Amino acid sequence: MRLTSPAFVNGGSIPVRHTCDGDDISPPLDIDDVPPETESLVLVMDDPDAPRGTWDHWVAYDIEPTSHIPEGVGTLGTPGRNGWGDTGYGGPCPPAGTHRYIFRVLALDRRLGLPPGLTKGEVLAAAQPHVLSEAVLVGLYGR
Repeated sequence: MRLTSPAFVNGGSIPVRHTCDGDDISPPLDIDDVPPETESLVLVMDDPDAPRGTWDHWVAYDIEPTSHIPEGVGTLGTPGRNGWGDTGYGGPCPPAGTHRYIFRVLALDRRLGLPPGLTKGEVLAAAQPHVLSEAVLVGLYGR
């Protein structure tokens, strides 16, 4: 499986439009080679360079298998809780310096059937025994 974005290249800068300094909307994502037996996807985005430890920006699960997630998507699957305690996408917003933002998609052999609002850790723990494939995309953003 491969995760890319038409908005930025792997290891490249995330456009301001997709950050708290811009429109704060999610970037478009393309997912290639999703295994045919995939029943659902999990998507997480986090910042491992945050000053107080990894900060979760986006958690979604039980996403219908797809090869494209559009820009500015509203509800995506079942929304999980991000680092702000909200659901949905929260764009890059580093206090200072350049941070890495890691987008990760997991293809699962089943739907998780979990309630909305779970944390990244809770979702990944439930997903782990069901992972068929995984893909990662890294974007950079700095102030």
